[in-house]
Amino acid sequence: MKEESISKTARFQAPDALRGLIIILMALDHANHFVAQKHSSGEYWGGDFPEYYGALSFLTRLVTHLSAPGFFFLMGMGMVLFTLSRRKRNWRESKIIQHFILRGSILILLQLFVVNRAWALSPRGWVLDTYIGVFFALGGTMIIGSFFLWLKPPYLLGLTAAFLLSDAYLPLDPTMWGNAFSIFSRLSSVPGGDLALWVNYPILPWLPLVSYGMLFGHWLAEDEKKSYQLALWIGVSFLAVFFILRAANGFGNIRPRAGESWIDFLNVVKYPPSLTFILLTMGSNLILLWGFSRIREKLAPALNMLIIFGQVPLLFYVGHLYLYAAMGNWLTPKGTSLPTMYLYWIVGLLILYPLCRWYAKLKRRQSIRSLLQFF
Repeated sequence: MKEESISKTARFQAPDALRGLIIILMALDHANHFVAQKHSSGEYWGGDFPEYYGALSFLTRLVTHLSAPGFFFLMGMGMVLFTLSRRKRNWRESKIIQHFILRGSILILLQLFVVNRAWALSPRGWVLDTYIGVFFALGGTMIIGSFFLWLKPPYLLGLTAAFLLSDAYLPLDPTMWGNAFSIFSRLSSVPGGDLALWVNYPILPWLPLVSYGMLFGHWLAEDEKKSYQLALWIGVSFLAVFFILRAANGFGNIRPRAGESWIDFLNVVKYPPSLTFILLTMGSNLILLWGFSRIREKLAPALNMLIIFGQVPLLFYVGHLYLYAAMGNWLTPKGTSLPTMYLYWIVGLLILYPLCRWYAKLKRRQSIRSLLQFF
């Protein structure tokens, strides 16, 4: 294989492998909800702290925290790589922006009319009229982020820092939990709500992860070896700053720890993502990205399942929700233990893999103008 071919393959295998890993961790979280029915209530900026049934329960939740920030980061990276490739094909800037506006709008519509129907199949019932989940925020940040594509890396770096610091210096006040907020505030920045509208993923708090992904996309296109080495050192630095801020228990945490145990230390605010949540999860994701980039070609087959899942995240996401919802309703209507849930989770992955592999091959055979490129 030519050096150029190896370089191109390695460049895209590492992000695909990371995406595949975080998507199967996300599936673990949702299997916990549908099959075991032992999912925590959520790590919100106010209200009660989530309760766990011991160390395994907490760790099952903790590892899945890598998923959401990883999705936004990789989406931003993918937007830049897509843009650079289309510019080489002489696409106009307006056409590129229109492409991402359409893709973002599709994600929002999928949230409202496809994904929410899957959540409505929860074995214990689903009482929310409208739920705003991760697809809504991914679509919204994609639409907004499409207008950042013309920014050079130094400006993207400054924009990311500004987003992060604004969230950290102007956090939500936990004593305001339960107060009424406008629909615009809910959709843009304030998680929570009522049975008519419940928001877990407002758009604005997740923007810095998309803009940072865009920045990394430029680094990757310019020098892949250097970019992955940067991922390692930035990841380690993020984790170091996380431990400092978490120990200080003030700035960057949104709300203080509930206690002094190791679970309380690692139980960070996700809704909206606190600075400590971002540092912990993105530090881990960046180190994993570097690790995947170091996998030599002879070991690549071992990552095949992750890469396949990472190449078709939309199909996997929709498919796994309905699959685990069916398992929960038909096989474990009263829930089950966490160890047993892990077995169901693995069975679900084995069922989804052939479908995802077939769809990945189908997409690779399509032209860049195919409608399948949107899914």
